[in-house]
Amino acid sequence: MERCGRQNCFAPDTGCGVGHVDLSNCSDWIAQPATDSAEAEPGDHALLPWSGSALGLADLAFVAGCARPVIVGIVGLENAGKTTLLGAWYLLLGNGTARFKDRRFAGSFSLDGWEAVARSLRWSPGQLPGFPPHTTSRSGRAPGLLHLSFWDAVGERSRDYLLTDAPGEWFQRWAMNRDTPEAEGARWVAEHADVLLLIADREALAGERRGAGRGALQRLCHRLAAERRARPIALVWTKSDVEIAPEIEDSVRRSVLELMPDAVEFSVSVVEAGSTWTDLLDWALKARRPRVELPPRTVINDDPLFLYGV
Repeated sequence: MERCGRQNCFAPDTGCGVGHVDLSNCSDWIAQPATDSAEAEPGDHALLPWSGSALGLADLAFVAGCARPVIVGIVGLENAGKTTLLGAWYLLLGNGTARFKDRRFAGSFSLDGWEAVARSLRWSPGQLPGFPPHTTSRSGRAPGLLHLSFWDAVGERSRDYLLTDAPGEWFQRWAMNRDTPEAEGARWVAEHADVLLLIADREALAGERRGAGRGALQRLCHRLAAERRARPIALVWTKSDVEIAPEIEDSVRRSVLELMPDAVEFSVSVVEAGSTWTDLLDWALKARRPRVELPPRTVINDDPLFLYGV
């Protein structure tokens, strides 16, 4: 099995920890012999601090060189539509549909990663659009981090954002047992995210196993509420074109609002495209952690050590 021997490097799922585009050039890369040398990638690529793939933990120091990026944690169960949400946002940004009054797109260090999740959603000759492939789960792997950067309204500075792409199995195990080794990636998202999106899959709440789906979502809601620490959170109903029983919808909504009464709601669907996709992205980019309130100054002194007194 192809893997990297370097600690905290999760190539090929995320970018190479030392910047290699051709992984065979990395001394820590452990790969099976190639069957056809003619198919090997050319080795004359320029080495950059990023590869274009989804970023990993080793890439964070590079992205955070100027300022700490805002991390948007997308939390949901398996097949809830987390990766489709990311792909739809990328396509809306790419075709100019997602427009904001106070920011404009400045770039991304993970365009290959974005393409990987959005490729299936595009029309191509002889192939209808579909949904992105299931995000795989690997024990010990960090969540994939997709990067976006935006200029402010006057174009004077940019702000970096990292959006998590993690498999739903992690969150399901995390909801049942916070400390299980298989939920390490989910714990990372819960600990470091600045903004949280809780994904509620209406399709899972409408089928024959709707009771089990509701129970799993409510367990995840309770776990997330316990780990939230007052961060902004949104309840996002995906596949909103699917009808579900009103009592089930009310039960899920109560489970969220009773624990997190300030949560905001959004509903999105790839069948019924509308401004809600952009509204949700705009909210995720604007939301911020509660600010730390410093005590009032008690002395007149310019020395930081004595600025606030004892």
